[in-house]
Amino acid sequence: MKIAVLGAGHVGPVIARLALAAGYEVTIAGSGDPSRIEMITEFLAPGAVALSAADAVADAEVVVLAIPWHRFPTLEPGMFAGKVVVDSMNHWPPAEAPLGTSEEVAARLAGAHVVKTLNHVAYQDMEPADGRAVGLAGDSPAALETVAEFLARLGFDPVPVGSLSAGRLLEPGSPLFGVVASRQEIENFVKEQS
Repeated sequence: MKIAVLGAGHVGPVIARLALAAGYEVTIAGSGDPSRIEMITEFLAPGAVALSAADAVADAEVVVLAIPWHRFPTLEPGMFAGKVVVDSMNHWPPAEAPLGTSEEVAARLAGAHVVKTLNHVAYQDMEPADGRAVGLAGDSPAALETVAEFLARLGFDPVPVGSLSAGRLLEPGSPLFGVVASRQEIENFVKEQS
């Protein structure tokens, strides 16, 4: 399975490294010319190939959105049709408050299968994954299964939290955001909210 990581800031290279270590083919894209991130990629995610966003997405089965929320509207929606898209983005002020980032992502990327995950873990806490429990939310059972397998291969313990709208439970302001929670703690919190 090929993985495309869109975003070469803090989160993207960490996810790319974890995916490479798990044996995936990984491409990574920044917001401009791929040559601008080649050196960063060689240093932060050796083995990942720097490409344009369109080229990275074209051959990928799973696309990880690890870009700042305010850059999301600059992406061309059509290139994501039929793809499994991992939304690891967070809304931070002063952007307009979304319903839930993943719901907005799914509405804009019609035809993509969006799964919310990894956004609630600080990038410095992702590596090594060490069996850390991470929540995931989505409306497509097949996409959830694909992403759960991806997360497990990276070394995480994937914990389903519900449909895509339940992804809000993983966003800033939630008790699950930015904390180390066990599988049981995540499951208990989800039960309390339902």
